[in-house]
Amino acid sequence: MVSAFAGAANGLPVSAQTTGKEYLVPFPAHHIMGNIYFVGSESLGIYLITTPQGHILVNAGLVDSVPGIQESVAKLGFKFSDIKILLISHAHFDHDAGAARIKELTGAKYMVMDADVPVVESGGTQDFFYGQRKDMHYPATKVDRVLHDEDTVKLGDAVLTAHLTPGHTKGCTTWTMKVRDGGKSYDVVIVGSPNVNEGYKLVNNAAYPQIADDYERMFRVLRSLHCDVFLGAHGGYYGMEVKYARIKDGDANPFIDPAGYKNYVNDREAAFRAELAKQRAAAH
Repeated sequence: MVSAFAGAANGLPVSAQTTGKEYLVPFPAHHIMGNIYFVGSESLGIYLITTPQGHILVNAGLVDSVPGIQESVAKLGFKFSDIKILLISHAHFDHDAGAARIKELTGAKYMVMDADVPVVESGGTQDFFYGQRKDMHYPATKVDRVLHDEDTVKLGDAVLTAHLTPGHTKGCTTWTMKVRDGGKSYDVVIVGSPNVNEGYKLVNNAAYPQIADDYERMFRVLRSLHCDVFLGAHGGYYGMEVKYARIKDGDANPFIDPAGYKNYVNDREAAFRAELAKQRAAAH
């Protein structure tokens, strides 16, 4: 059976030559909750977190995504030049290739999880799997702050915590924060990626020997997080398009979806375990 979560929207990097409109055409910018806004595309989850002291951008998209991000930020009534901090979910080109241009335009401080820093600063050539694929390379970008598991990033009244959730990349990061909306406080989770990309070796991987153990760690971390508002590096993780369509209904905020978060984690863990079992059987 094909998983409801399968496909490119689930974090499978696509060739730079075959990137479609779902990656490049901006999806309608919209308010999610509190000070969190969506400024990405149909596929790419890119988020603006606003404060009176400036803004945080989570994920940089592709090089060609930057004009669309600028357009979305402006449509929401904010200044792109007020972005002070740039974060990413993980070091794949569909999430960090635009970082160099965003830094150039805004002067934002680029903060990346330690294990992904060599990949970012090499423009993707140090990636354990995609390093030899030129279509996965992108402008190398200097990291301003090296993050470690459980580090916090603060700007104004916004506080984000970086959770190391490795496997998809060695430094894959899931972000959490609290947000107030309607007099209530909510726990927000922006999932990095729990997906096993096509071709990943989970067994006897010389380039990443601990990859299976890292996936195990990642699922333990995701299960430990309390989630009210479920977001992710790709909109497909949390059913972004369907939820966006429900905003106009005036019902409860559709992005509040703790059950959807649990279901997604369960589905992705089942997919990982099935692939691991398959590869172990083949190895023996």
